[in-house]
Parts: sequence; structure tokens; C-alpha cells
Amino acid sequence: MNGVDKVVRSLYERSLEVLPPVAKRATQLGVTKGEGVYLTSEDGEQYLDFAAGVGVVNCGHNNPIVVEAIEKQLHELVHGGHNVVYYPSYIELAEKLVKRVGEDYKVYFSNSGAEANEGAVKLALSVTKRNGIIAFTSSFHGRTLLTAAMTASNAQYRKNYEGVLPPVYHVDFPDVYNSKLSAEDEIARCINQLESLFHSVLAPSQVACIVVEPVQGEGGYLPAPKEFLEKLRVICDKYGILLIFDEIQSGYGRTGYLFAKDYYGVQPDILTSAKGIANGIPLSAVIGKTEYMDQWEPGAHGGTFGGNPLACAAGSAVLDIMNDDFLGNVREKGDYFKGKLELLKDKYDVISCVRGLGLMIGVEFRTSGNNEPATALVAKIREEALKEHLILLNCGVFHNVIRFIPPLIVSKEVIDEALEIIDRSIAKSITK
Repeated sequence: MNGVDKVVRSLYERSLEVLPPVAKRATQLGVTKGEGVYLTSEDGEQYLDFAAGVGVVNCGHNNPIVVEAIEKQLHELVHGGHNVVYYPSYIELAEKLVKRVGEDYKVYFSNSGAEANEGAVKLALSVTKRNGIIAFTSSFHGRTLLTAAMTASNAQYRKNYEGVLPPVYHVDFPDVYNSKLSAEDEIARCINQLESLFHSVLAPSQVACIVVEPVQGEGGYLPAPKEFLEKLRVICDKYGILLIFDEIQSGYGRTGYLFAKDYYGVQPDILTSAKGIANGIPLSAVIGKTEYMDQWEPGAHGGTFGGNPLACAAGSAVLDIMNDDFLGNVREKGDYFKGKLELLKDKYDVISCVRGLGLMIGVEFRTSGNNEPATALVAKIREEALKEHLILLNCGVFHNVIRFIPPLIVSKEVIDEALEIIDRSIAKSITK
């Protein structure tokens, strides 16, 4: 090099020349390898990953059981096209999934969470012959035009697209943690708002579906009260509306149950799943009651890569891992984690609440003086934690919630390690 050292640029620096800024990223960290609960950076440093690829690698990075299943499939069939032929991994995963969800359901595989949500709504529109769609404030359902129209957690997701977004009607999602009302009255307020919509804006006979996250993701890791979902089920039955559960983030063991619906004991007409379904290989599913799926006419929906053989093989391995013992362990570790976070809440008055199910935990930060969302503080805490090699993400409409979504295989010892970093990061951020 003529005596001149070669300049080594980071992955982030290289990205600036070839990637647009549209995909906003949580860090500038470049990584080259993942194993278990850790990511290895391009300079060889280990990072504790409590983002899990935004709730995707629930079985841990490069889980050996999943990797083995992918490798085996790789030598048999990489792509066949589910619109062209049938192949074993596709049928086997569907059989396993139906067995776990309920025998009166059928499955359609696609690629992403947004695509699954689009498919679910298309199914509802198709079988009901209605065109009304109802979703909730603070929700997140995806970035495509239809799912962006359903999303109501960040105006940025809809900005500049409003003119072509399909019409979707939003009502309030109950926030029993921040409401000045009692939990019972907060639930009643939101249900009354829905009933008022029926009377003044959109007749229930025109509503195809109500789409709801049992636990809101981007909206702040906010669990729905059980009574709220029960009332939605009653309303949908009364008016012939299909109830869709978006379990893209809350599904696949994240709440300590295969799906959050199992915790609530409320059965949706249609369920959507993605993220953790194949532990990192793109796959999603529309899981609908047989009576509706059988009415979905051939050719009314489709896609090229949905249910790819590699993804289905990975998905089958994931279901094998997520047995009752595994899920029970997630619930136990989630209770342990929340208990420790409650101690931090007692220590720091900027923590307004700790909430969540299983290992889908949100910690909300508000200013101690006027109870305003502590958005800047959360950003500082995440920055300090990253300096100590702990990756965290935020959420909430005001970005004032830190969401804890480690791989579900995380141990209590690693949780303790993360808690020590979080404690120090809060202390440093408050004093700045």
C-alpha cells in the first residue's frame, strides 16, 4: 500500500454510500455473528442482545436445532413455489401449527407480518362482503399501505401517504396504567367509544373486521385488559364482525404462551403470526377459522415466496422447541425479570410502571415532577447501556418505554447481568 495503511471503514460508514436513510436504525452497530443471547460486533466485541432482532430470534441466535433443520432442508429443496406444488415442510408445519392453535383453524403462509395482516384483512373483506375496518390508537400493524392505514402509533409511518391510504376507523385502546379512570371505567370508556362509532359514523353491518394486538408492541408493550378482549369478542359475535388478533410480536412464546390468546382465553376468528415463527427466516402466517378459510376463493390471494421450504423447516423446529416446559420456563423468567424491575421502580421515581406478559416487558419512564413522557431520558439510558454492550429498544407513542425482548432462552444469570447494566445506565442518565 506504498507505506500507507489501508483505511478500514465500519459497516455503518459503508452503508451511507449505498443505503437510503428510510430504514431508521436503532444503533450504528455492525455485527458479524450471533449465538444464543449474544451478537458479535465487527470488531470482535460481544453484545448482550435484549432486542432479539425485534422479537424474532426467540429461540436464540443460530439455535442449533433450527440451524440443523435448515441445513437438512437446504440439501433437499430450496424453493418449489407453493402456488405450483406441494412439499413436505409446508404441509408438516401447517399440521403442527393447526394442532397447537386449534383443530378448527387452517393456515396460509406468507413472508412478513405486514403481509400476514394484509392477508387477514383481505380474508375478512372477502367472506363478509363488507368494507369497514376498525383498529385502535397506539397500534402497529405494518408499513404497507393497508397496514400503515391501520397503524396509529406514530404519525411518521403515515406521513406523505395519507392520500392513498385505505379508510380505517380508530378507537382508543385502554391504557389502564396511565388513565385517571379506574381500570373498569377505562375499559368501559373505550368500549363506549366503539359503540358510539357504530351509531354515528360506521354501521356495524358494514364492518368486516376489528383488528387488535392483545399486547400492543410499538404502542408501548401495553397488554389489553382481559375484560376488554372479552367484550370485543361479544361485540363481534353480536354484529357478525370478524375479530383479528395481530400476534406478530406477542406470538411464539413471547408472552409465555404460544400465543397471547391462550393467556386471555379469547379465541379470535383470525390470528396473524410472524417474527419468531421461524427464528429469523422470513415467514408469516394467517391462521383463520376453517369456516372462513374455506370461503376464501382460489386466486383471491397469493405470493411467490410464502411458505418457502427453508422457512417452513425452521418453523417446524421452532414449534418442537416451544413445548409446555419451555413456555412455562418463559413465564417463570418473565415473573423473575419483572420482580427485579419493580425493585428498580422503587429505586428510581422516573419509572412510572413495569408491565407485560412473559418476556414481553415494558418499563415506562416519566418525569418525576410533572409526569410527562421522559423521551430524552430513555434515549440516554439506551445509549449508556449500549456503551456497556447491552442492546435495548424503545417503544410507545412518545418513545418513553424501554421494551425488554431478550431471546426466550435467556438465563436468570444473564437477566441479572443486564439488570446491573440497566441500573447503572439509569443512574448515569439521570445525573447528566
